[in-house]
Amino acid sequence: MDQRIDTTTKIAVFKGRKMRKTIYNNEWWFSVIDIVEALTGTERPRKYWGDLKKKIIDEGYFEVSENIGQLKLLANDGKQYLTDCANTETIFRIIQSIPSPKAEPFKRWLARVGYERVKEIEDPELATKRTKALYKAKGYDEAWIEKRMRGIAIRETLTDEWQRRGVRQEKEYAILTAEISKAAFDMTPSEYKKFKGLKRENLRDHMDDLELIFNMLGEAATTEIAQNKDALGFSENKDAAQKGGGVAGKARKDLEKKSGKKVSVRGNYLHEPQSRKKIK
Repeated sequence: MDQRIDTTTKIAVFKGRKMRKTIYNNEWWFSVIDIVEALTGTERPRKYWGDLKKKIIDEGYFEVSENIGQLKLLANDGKQYLTDCANTETIFRIIQSIPSPKAEPFKRWLARVGYERVKEIEDPELATKRTKALYKAKGYDEAWIEKRMRGIAIRETLTDEWQRRGVRQEKEYAILTAEISKAAFDMTPSEYKKFKGLKRENLRDHMDDLELIFNMLGEAATTEIAQNKDALGFSENKDAAQKGGGVAGKARKDLEKKSGKKVSVRGNYLHEPQSRKKIK
């Protein structure tokens, strides 16, 4: 399959059941397994889907099988695995083959979710408003939300730049991100999550103002360096990531020296009080 994938996966909820989805070619693609489980209530959704897929093919609907793609989605163990996914149109065809009283309300829900994505593509400001509303509902204040939204924009600019410069694999994105974080905070993202006591939570959603600011600085500096140096390919962009993260790291250390306190905090932003350790 074409690799134009938004690697950010999200969770949709239908009547209390979680369903994973991701953006692929500018539309929502849903986990088939999750939808089968939501509609049937079976404890063996993978087997049910395997049998159903065979039945659909036997009935001559080969296009359904051809329109199933394996995309990486987050699993319960916190890792991403290739999972059978389909867009709204193909999911509708699959639903028609599942005898379930939940089918009709599920179709309406699915159509609404798909429509919302179409509207967001036409007007990106809607997606921004939706994200802000979600953060506000979780208890974040307006000042933090504005910084977080700015950080998202800076991150998107960076990943777009990487793609233009020949960095395409998800693994390479992760390595470059780790290089920026290591240079900026002396911790990779996985080490930072462990430092904060996080598991599957989003690290940036648990950063406070200063952490977000230095994270943005590292990524914005990386973009600037990659552009000015005309970095091409993974190796040159890795060097730019190290230097960009280093800009933030140098600024962080300077602030810590002058303030006498560490920038990185252990607490989770919403759930634990933030306190900065004094440098001894």
